[in-house]
Amino acid sequence: MNSLNRVTLIENLGKDPDYQELEGNVPVAKMDLATTESFKTKDGKKIISTDWHLLVAWRGLATFAKEYLKKGSLVYVEGKLKTRNYEDKAGQKKYVTEVIVEQILMLDKKNTANESE
Repeated sequence: MNSLNRVTLIENLGKDPDYQELEGNVPVAKMDLATTESFKTKDGKKIISTDWHLLVAWRGLATFAKEYLKKGSLVYVEGKLKTRNYEDKAGQKKYVTEVIVEQILMLDKKNTANESE
């Protein structure tokens, strides 16, 4: 059976990328991106809904994010969803769904650099 795991997002970063190098000097950058949609109810009330997405970029894309992206950067992101779990300090099982970044394009008008891996 064939399957497809593909995410495409366009929006602004909510904070500066969190860059670190893991064992073996493997770069990773984590970023938050918010997508917002709005609509009006039947009585004309405007409803705004914001979803936050955790982006994880590895290697060259992580270095690119560290060097060129910052809070407020408008980006186009392609990647795949990955869910992982862990136990918190209280022993509760927690789940995190991340977008593993495969491509980032800067869409800010003042910037012209693009990066793809």
